[in-house]
Amino acid sequence: MNKKNIACNIYTVLVFIFLYLPILVLIMYSFNSTDSTSVLKGFSFQWYKELFTDSATLNALKNTLVLAILSSVIATLVGTAAAYGISKMQNKYIKNATMSVTQIPMINPEIVTGISMMLLFVFVGTIVGTSSSLGFGTVLIAHITFNLPYVILLVLPKFKEMDRNLPKAAQDLGCTPLQSFFKVELPAIMPGIIAGFIMAFTLSLDDFVISYFTTGSGFETLPIRIYSMTKKRVTPDMYALSTLIFVSILVLLLISNLMSDKNRKEMSKKAKTIAKVSIGSVFGIIGIVTIIVLAMSAGTKTVKLNVYNWGEYISDGGQGSYNTNKEFELYYENLHYEKTGEKIDVQVNYTTFASNEDLYAKLKSGAGGYDIIVPSDYMLEKLHKEGLIQSLGKVDTITEAIPNLQYLNSQFKDMFVYPNENGELELYGAMYTYGVVGIVYNTEKISPEDLEKIENGEMGWEILYDQEYMERYKGQILQFNNPRDAFGTAMYHLGFNVNTASTDQWQRAYELLQKQKPYVQSYVMDEIYNKMESGEAALAAYYAGDCLAMAENNENLGFFYPKNSQGVFETNIFADAMCIPTSSQNKELALAYINFMLSEEAAVANAEYIYYSSPYTHVKDNLDYQIYMGYCDYVYVLDENDEYVLDENGDPIIELDENGNPIIEYFEDGDYSVIYYEEFENSLGSMFNSYAFKDLDTTVGASITTQDLNGYWEGLKVDSGSFDGTIYIICGIILVGIIGFAVYYIVITKKRRKLYWNNSPSAPQEKAEEKDDSMSETVMIAAVKAEKKKKD
Repeated sequence: MNKKNIACNIYTVLVFIFLYLPILVLIMYSFNSTDSTSVLKGFSFQWYKELFTDSATLNALKNTLVLAILSSVIATLVGTAAAYGISKMQNKYIKNATMSVTQIPMINPEIVTGISMMLLFVFVGTIVGTSSSLGFGTVLIAHITFNLPYVILLVLPKFKEMDRNLPKAAQDLGCTPLQSFFKVELPAIMPGIIAGFIMAFTLSLDDFVISYFTTGSGFETLPIRIYSMTKKRVTPDMYALSTLIFVSILVLLLISNLMSDKNRKEMSKKAKTIAKVSIGSVFGIIGIVTIIVLAMSAGTKTVKLNVYNWGEYISDGGQGSYNTNKEFELYYENLHYEKTGEKIDVQVNYTTFASNEDLYAKLKSGAGGYDIIVPSDYMLEKLHKEGLIQSLGKVDTITEAIPNLQYLNSQFKDMFVYPNENGELELYGAMYTYGVVGIVYNTEKISPEDLEKIENGEMGWEILYDQEYMERYKGQILQFNNPRDAFGTAMYHLGFNVNTASTDQWQRAYELLQKQKPYVQSYVMDEIYNKMESGEAALAAYYAGDCLAMAENNENLGFFYPKNSQGVFETNIFADAMCIPTSSQNKELALAYINFMLSEEAAVANAEYIYYSSPYTHVKDNLDYQIYMGYCDYVYVLDENDEYVLDENGDPIIELDENGNPIIEYFEDGDYSVIYYEEFENSLGSMFNSYAFKDLDTTVGASITTQDLNGYWEGLKVDSGSFDGTIYIICGIILVGIIGFAVYYIVITKKRRKLYWNNSPSAPQEKAEEKDDSMSETVMIAAVKAEKKKKD
């Protein structure tokens, strides 16, 4: 083997490693026994089981396939017709202009295309008067739009390659123009049509950006669903789905190779029959299942509820947990049947957002169409001010519409209550959960002396902002990726009120964040899950409930609430509430959903799943919840060796009192949940007044607005300070190189065209006549010279 072959083989191996190693890692994690996407703990098939029981994921997959097939078929038909028309154009200027316009969707950045199409659809929807202008139809139009140029680009060259005299010859032999197209032109351009269809199908299947901006609340594709998961973490059932898709594509490629012309000749008749029967059976089963599903749903009225919530902020049935949305669907279907005798099919369309600002942008654009949203305190205040949410009902009669609000802790009774134009108090948000911001840390990455301070309750926000700590943990600090929380941590460290009206204090907080920036590994929201669980970072400020969830997958993670120099807890406390947007068209169903979410069964399941505190007394008094959160535990029967006495099923026997009731032991200290319960529960009202965020635009006497805060944030996130002169020199060299190459390419192209034009058999007749004239002149001169020579 020569050196050239060795180099080629090494190159091929490296290419395959870079291409397929990530896929192999993905496949490996699809068999992980835990829900961690960064820590392997054992082999299991549970995520494949979860996948086939996850109706939302399967529905997203179905939507993706239907969208890809429809958009690629329509784009192929329209694109082929457009290519045919362009090929028949005689005026080269009109033809070039048409081709330039056609290629704009290919050249235009996807985000520009997505936003512009969203604005167009919202504008048209506003004129028409629809409640929600975005949905399956708008996504389909968008996909057809960006698929068309690729189809035209692949089909048009086939028209150019085809002999233009063939259609005319077919018509001379008696074919009509239509018959000529189908019998002569269509077979000639068929390879381009097939290539265009495959390209369009692939692009549609893979698209995220344009789909994200043009889809509504009732339609979700698989890329959008996976993106919504990355706001927290992609669960391994997505890895299982990706593995199945990869294996399916691999099998199809193998079958395609086997069915190729060369292999088909070598295959036996029996093998050909088996292959055809196998492929036919698969498509037959898909068709039968589709017909059965359609038949079962025919005649049943479908009622949809569009919910927009934080990522992983509800018990969703994963790993055997309570499936809140599914249970609500069954609950309301039965409730409606009991009231009216009518059978309906309730469908909860559940999508997620990463921050309050994302939620606001979606609602403000008019592209939402949601029935339930879950903003935080300051954002709810802003949405109410701008008229984007509607009243749930008057305070005096609200329990008639939402009976389970009677269990709301008295400390929260006045929250999210605003007077109407008649001075009557109305409720605009039903509290969902509340929580506190603290600092999560990795015990293996924290120095022993700092760890001792944390455990003794002597550490505050200085661990994120003091120079000695930032130097010690440089590149291992994570910061919030939203302005309110990030500025909040800085202000608590400086001892400022987070709702201060002082521009000077906001400027000082901004300077502190700038000082911290070189030491920050990354600005994150829910990406923190993977980073902290995998040990990539040492410190991060984040929400308490999420930190407890992270600790389940990494036992080295700890959490504490920062204190100020006086030893007083000083941190943000927030509350999230369920609201109904003004654009909602089904308030009755939305109110029923809110009431169901506040029922004891659902509220306990959600509180246990997301680890945030519930403001409802029937949740806090629930014994299962108290045991789950570590407030207490059963007293078990022990033998003489202080070991559990087991029953016939191998479970510890619970000790009973004289009345036959289980004996419960409440913990006094040593547990995070108890500390939290004792130190925070009894002072929630004062904490909300002191530490909760308020809408800056509605703060009395405020000299800084949300727009000012966003300006500070943009200034912080721009990396101009990290650039030196070298980067600009390199960019300038690259730019000059690109311009030089473009000029060179244009010049060479013109020369080649001129050369081709002069030597082409189809050059204009005047060129040939000019050539003939010059040849005649040469012949005449030669004849004169010959005559003269003869005379001499």
